[in-house]
Amino acid sequence: MSLDGTYEHDNIFAKILRGEMPAVRVYEDDHVFAFMDVFPQAKGHVLVIPKHSSARNILEEEPEKLSHLILGVQRMAKAVRAALNPDGVVVTQFNGAPAGQTVYHLHFHIIPRWEGVPMGRHASGGMADMDELKALAQQISAKIA
Repeated sequence: MSLDGTYEHDNIFAKILRGEMPAVRVYEDDHVFAFMDVFPQAKGHVLVIPKHSSARNILEEEPEKLSHLILGVQRMAKAVRAALNPDGVVVTQFNGAPAGQTVYHLHFHIIPRWEGVPMGRHASGGMADMDELKALAQQISAKIA
């Protein structure tokens, strides 16, 4: 998909927000929803999405909504760091298929990184164990300031 198009209300993240698909919740407020990536690239991979948006990418988002979203992203990155003590944290966001975007609902990835541990490719290791994701979500959630 290109950078231009219409928002698909049946994308997986929209379904998660409507409660039609399950997600392992890490954090939620009036503006953002953070949950564990079920196809993680590293232990503790969290996704952060806006709750009230039909933006497909960052180029389409309203500034006010984006400001709330980036504060949620920072909050989650700090919680991941405090909970898992990684050597680094990748915060990434893709816009359009050529850039790597696969779900067309604006979202950020927070991926903890450890020295000497390669980052996995998205979905290359298959779906994560749900019990492990729930334990990681609790661990991260406990560190949210």
